[in-house]
Amino acid sequence: MLDTKTEPWKRSNLQVFWRELASSEHIVQLYENDKVFLDSLEGFAGSGILAGEAVVLIATEEHLNAIKKRLVNHGFDIASLIASDRFIGLDASETLSKFMVNNWPDEQLFFETVKAVFKRAQRNSRKVRAFGEMVAVLWKEGFKDATVQLENLWNQFHKKGAFSLFCAYPKLAFTQDSNTSIHTICCEHSKIIDGSPRPSTEIYYKAVGLS
Repeated sequence: MLDTKTEPWKRSNLQVFWRELASSEHIVQLYENDKVFLDSLEGFAGSGILAGEAVVLIATEEHLNAIKKRLVNHGFDIASLIASDRFIGLDASETLSKFMVNNWPDEQLFFETVKAVFKRAQRNSRKVRAFGEMVAVLWKEGFKDATVQLENLWNQFHKKGAFSLFCAYPKLAFTQDSNTSIHTICCEHSKIIDGSPRPSTEIYYKAVGLS
């Protein structure tokens, strides 16, 4: 396990970083504002679509609408992508309701839920990249242990299939005992990307907990 404090940050061109994202990666971003986050999500989703992959976004309604608008502005035919299941946008809270039992993620229901989504996305042997904001929703609601468990379930599912996975949390959510909380979340991921305002063409990242 690498120390997130001492591991050096590396710089990459944003398009190159997202285009060359390995299927083994589970990346997290702790972002300072929505623009930083949406820049990252746009790069993640757009690069996947350009590479012929299916993109699954489980996010808040606000963020789903924002990223669709950004992709349309860049010339993507969202309607066609949705019709062919190459763009699958799901509401985070609604998806959580399918497998949360007594404020805890039920393992069997979680796997059933995500397997059904990935079956659609993987049609015609397509590669898949997925973004999940359900963890951020749980964390915001105060269910910290449940959040860590959900990250763990994602990692279990991730090991069974080749797809890249991206999660994001607003940095403001880590207000109490922030160093410990951030370390706990980061160690459920393979890389962390910087969530500070940066030039839109650059991305800073470093390895963290998972190999």
